[in-house]
Amino acid sequence: MARAICCTRSWRNPAGRRRTARRTCWPTSGEPGRAAARSEDHADRCPLVRVVLGVGYRGQSYQGWQSQQSGNTVQDKLEGALARFADGPLRTVCAGRTDAGVHALNQVVHLDTPMDRADSSWVRGTNRFLPPDIAVQWCLLKDDTFHARYGAIGRRYVYVLLESAVRPAVEAGSVGWSFRPLDGDAMRSAARVLLGEHDFSAFRSAECQATTPVKTLRAITISRRGAYWRFEFDANAFLHHMVRNLMGSLLAVGAGTRSEGWLIDVLASKDRALAAPTFPADGLYFVGPYYDAVHAIPDRTAAMDWLP
Repeated sequence: MARAICCTRSWRNPAGRRRTARRTCWPTSGEPGRAAARSEDHADRCPLVRVVLGVGYRGQSYQGWQSQQSGNTVQDKLEGALARFADGPLRTVCAGRTDAGVHALNQVVHLDTPMDRADSSWVRGTNRFLPPDIAVQWCLLKDDTFHARYGAIGRRYVYVLLESAVRPAVEAGSVGWSFRPLDGDAMRSAARVLLGEHDFSAFRSAECQATTPVKTLRAITISRRGAYWRFEFDANAFLHHMVRNLMGSLLAVGAGTRSEGWLIDVLASKDRALAAPTFPADGLYFVGPYYDAVHAIPDRTAAMDWLP
């Protein structure tokens, strides 16, 4: 059976209630000439809207963001929910692909669709079909001048770490853990070595697909509240496992097993084998991307007030 593409338009009835009607559907297969003409006609009548979503999720149960055959990724769950809401497949583009186990507070995603829905409808309708640990936080309707990935001018990650002789229980999965006492001054001094534009090959995973290992690390902020440390990383972009690898090396300096001079040598070596082991994903949060102010993309969600 030939599939069809359909255009929807909404209006308000005299009572002020929003209603939606489905326009005529045009087949996407059949005679080539007619299919092309109908596709052009559809494009003229139903211009695509770029729907931009802010998504929060706990990453413990998923194999990262990017779609996989298993179907157990955040992208798979989100696109499945969108398909049920929109009654058809929709493909998403995200600002930053997170690893398995990594959480996100404000992952920015866009998709293109001819559907005409209010932004609040996208939030409520999609959340209806999502599991409890994934939720759309907000929605904006844009044109194709906005791009979730390529339009981002920076990205932020936060690691929350418990320093304790005893492993976390209530916070398991939500925080990282160091059983060794940590020297904050030593870690802050070492972090300054990493700032600026560098070749971060020493902190890049073997599976990284980035075209260049050169990134600009704008800030590393290290603070403490009680037994909990907070490490915030701000860069134009990150390599695969870059934050987790940096974290492992900073903690080695903080625990006194490595020196600041060692970190300088590791960075210069561009050799992943010389750096500390990759730190676990527990406690790592993708805070989100940020964009030029002209796009007016939200850079905060309520969960940011919860994060230590």
